[in-house]
Amino acid sequence: MGEIQIPRVKLGNQGLEVSKLGFGCMGLTGEYNHPVSEDVGISIIKYAFSKGITFFDTSDVYGANANEILVGKALKELPREKIQLATKFGVAPGDYTAGIIVKGTPEYVRSSCVASLKRIDVEYIDLYYQHRVDRSVPIEETMGELKKLVEEGKIKYIGLSEASPDTIRRAHAVHPITALQMEWSLWTREIEEEIVPLCRELGIGIVPYSPLGRGFFGGKAVSENVPANSLLRSNPRFQGENFEKNKIIYTKMEMLAEKHGCTAAQLALAWVLRQGDDVAPIPGTTKIKNLDDNISSLRLKLTKEDLEEICDVVPQNEVAGARAIETLLSFSWRFADTPPPRV
Repeated sequence: MGEIQIPRVKLGNQGLEVSKLGFGCMGLTGEYNHPVSEDVGISIIKYAFSKGITFFDTSDVYGANANEILVGKALKELPREKIQLATKFGVAPGDYTAGIIVKGTPEYVRSSCVASLKRIDVEYIDLYYQHRVDRSVPIEETMGELKKLVEEGKIKYIGLSEASPDTIRRAHAVHPITALQMEWSLWTREIEEEIVPLCRELGIGIVPYSPLGRGFFGGKAVSENVPANSLLRSNPRFQGENFEKNKIIYTKMEMLAEKHGCTAAQLALAWVLRQGDDVAPIPGTTKIKNLDDNISSLRLKLTKEDLEEICDVVPQNEVAGARAIETLLSFSWRFADTPPPRV
């Protein structure tokens, strides 16, 4: 088989074009597993670029700033004009013992942007997301400052993450939102009812994070113990009885993947990739083999019937446990924009 050409897609109506498959850099600094060395992290980013991935996602909060610094060093070895760099602000640094603080004041927006530009050592950020929405600050105020940053050339496009429909509409009225980053995978599909149609109505691109169910469909957690320091330890879907029930879903996915001549991870990622021309998922990994496998998922040709069959294997009412963001919101996020889970 020849080299896979990763397609390009447009996010939003403002001119941003990215690789259909992006790369989430968060895991390189150890949020899910052990961090990789700086050299390895840089080499993975460079390898992804060599394969046609140009859309790289980081945040000021990942690895307590270390992630942005790592991405910046990798970008120094790549042609900047061919990269679409996404980073985020809004989750204030701290030890989080008293809860995770979300900030969206105009002053915080500006200081965060300036700090990220300095850490990554770039002149502009292609896509700047509000990581979580501060409900104590009108979204119009936050967006007003982001709009100024666009006018000053510090950022090119504005994004939101985990925002409600009302917030998306109000924000978009101040300045066009180019992309919305939300959790979206075979076992996390809440956004399909209201958020996805709204994005398409307003012309906003969708960037699914955790498209492999936080690695669940990669099978690692099923076959190996989850590391003690991993964020997955606090995820209800990876705990106790929930996990045992979810393993049954994984086994069914494995069997279906065998029929398609691929892995469960590739089938799960291919399903997300097929959700629309305005969708660009950002799976992350610390291993070149997994990166190659993710890219190979673009080869899968899935019919409408195939997509329905995949959905049937992962019925939403059989997924056990709340998604991680809901658990966090129920006790620790301050001013986050997504409502706490229904009990």
